[in-house]
Amino acid sequence: MKILVIEDEPEMRELLKQFLQDENYVVEVAVDFQSGMDKISAYDYDCILLDITLPGGSGLDLLQELKELNKADSVIVISAKNSIEDKVKGLDLGADDYLTKPFHVTELNSRIKSVIRRKKADGKSLLVMENVKVNIEERLVLIDDKSIELNRKEFDILVFFGMNKTRIVSKSAIAENIWGDYIDQANDFDFIYSQIKNLRKKLRDNKAKIDINSVYGMGYKLSLK
Repeated sequence: MKILVIEDEPEMRELLKQFLQDENYVVEVAVDFQSGMDKISAYDYDCILLDITLPGGSGLDLLQELKELNKADSVIVISAKNSIEDKVKGLDLGADDYLTKPFHVTELNSRIKSVIRRKKADGKSLLVMENVKVNIEERLVLIDDKSIELNRKEFDILVFFGMNKTRIVSKSAIAENIWGDYIDQANDFDFIYSQIKNLRKKLRDNKAKIDINSVYGMGYKLSLK
């Protein structure tokens, strides 16, 4: 799961980044209005944590931009502004939740899971693909109700395919959603091939009735056996 933190306060930004990485999220950051605009225009995120007061502009204008781009990114506004007017305006512009500073990071994590679950998994915390069940919150994978071990990236890749069941997804889309900013440091997509190869082996070894097939020149697609 990939999260964008748009926050200008260095201490808060670093706190959120470190906490969310410890919770196994891929985290990108933006420090002002323009860098936030650049990222939301170019990339997709599972959740955006958005401060309203930013250098160079208002977070509410970023919400408006998301709306105009017709993007499905979940948004949680995190702001010191606690007036009912600010909350109503943020929610009316499409924010999924509004959290007033100061807050406890564990509460934020619960809200992130909630909005991602509602938007990405049709209100369910469980993805079901034939005899494979994926519990997103508990990061648990069951095949025929037997637990199997996946590493962090394998799990995230499986969830990504589970949320794009009927689509062909490109290597660049997989890389961007699973590795985030770090993809810029890669020279090729061999690391994706390696992770998918390992994931496919684990699925086959455990007799999963799904597979991840390569589509020549386009990417990969989840298929049923």
